[in-house]
Amino acid sequence: MSSASTASLADLRQQIEGIERLHERSRSVLPFHVAAIDGVLSGGGLPLGALHEVAGGAQGAVDAAVPAAFAAGIVARTGGKVLWCHKEDDLFVPALARFGLKEDQVVLFQSDDETDILDAMEAALKHGGPTAVVGELSGLTQLASQRLQLAAETTNTMAIAIRRWRRHVDARDFGIQTFAFTRWRVTEIDSDALPVRGVGRARWHLELMRTRAGRTADFEVEASDAKGFIHIPPPLADGSAKTGHAGFRAVS
Repeated sequence: MSSASTASLADLRQQIEGIERLHERSRSVLPFHVAAIDGVLSGGGLPLGALHEVAGGAQGAVDAAVPAAFAAGIVARTGGKVLWCHKEDDLFVPALARFGLKEDQVVLFQSDDETDILDAMEAALKHGGPTAVVGELSGLTQLASQRLQLAAETTNTMAIAIRRWRRHVDARDFGIQTFAFTRWRVTEIDSDALPVRGVGRARWHLELMRTRAGRTADFEVEASDAKGFIHIPPPLADGSAKTGHAGFRAVS
């Protein structure tokens, strides 16, 4: 066999091994540990080496408080440092600890230019130092999302794009197709009633609007706890509520 043929075979083996490693990474997921939610996601959870989009419903589309809390609970459970890229000055990092993301886990990057934010996200994803990268973005083109998705796959690092707009009408942009593996919308709803005066645990209407090889669905959940886990409210988990099995309603 010629040296050229030997070299070609060696290159082919390396390519196959690279594909196999990529497939192995794609099977690595972060479950919610809520059966109704994990059951509609391909692989039983959120892929780590992938891009995910999160937006807020109602006022959350503008202030991003609820989607940020949802994202914080997810990335906190990746176990390492988290790069959080933002544009506005209203991010209060200590408040994220309420949803599981401790202050010493977060590295901040702020810029008025969303191109800088996208560049920082892509560079961090390719580096692989953080276990998750979060970026607040009003716009996300197909090309930009593809670059983030490919960079996330390279190092098995989770990427979350929090979509945030200046005006509610601009949220129509959320319907544009991207390369994100999943797309979520989170809306705050009435908190759980308490037997005494006071405010109960926050509740969210969680919509899974898109997922690859999975099903769209929506859920009523309790907000992430101090360890980053969301929960199905007990009246829904035991099937006694009208909204259906375990707070789940499939979207047709």
